[in-house]
Amino acid sequence: MPIALWIVQGLLGLVFIITGSFKFFQTKEKVIASGGTWAEDFEPWIIKIIAATELISGILVIVPRLLGHGNYLTFISAAAIVLIMTGAIYTHVRRKEYQHAIINSVFLLMALFVAYAGRPV
Repeated sequence: MPIALWIVQGLLGLVFIITGSFKFFQTKEKVIASGGTWAEDFEPWIIKIIAATELISGILVIVPRLLGHGNYLTFISAAAIVLIMTGAIYTHVRRKEYQHAIINSVFLLMALFVAYAGRPV
C-alpha cells in the first residue's frame, strides 16, 4: 500500500500544482479559451482563490512525504482537494459538462484515498 500511496500522492500533487499554477497565472479569458468554460460562472478573484487553493494543496500533498514528517499536512491538503473537487463536480453537473464531472470524480477518489491512507493515527 505505501507504493500505491506514493504514486497516487505524486500524481495528485503534480496535477494540482500544474492546473493551479495555470489558473493562477492566467486571466479569466485565457482560462475560458483553454477549455475552462466553468470559469464563465465565476468572478476573476474567485478563480484566483480556487487556483491558489489547488496550488497550495498540490504542494502540501507531496512535500510532507518527501520531508518525512508533517503527514497531517498531507491529510489536510487531501481533504481540501476533496472539497475543491466536490465543488467542481457540482459546477460541471449544473452546466451539463458530464465528461469533466467524471474526470473530477477520479481526482476526488484519488484525494479520498490519500486522505484515508495518509491520515494521522
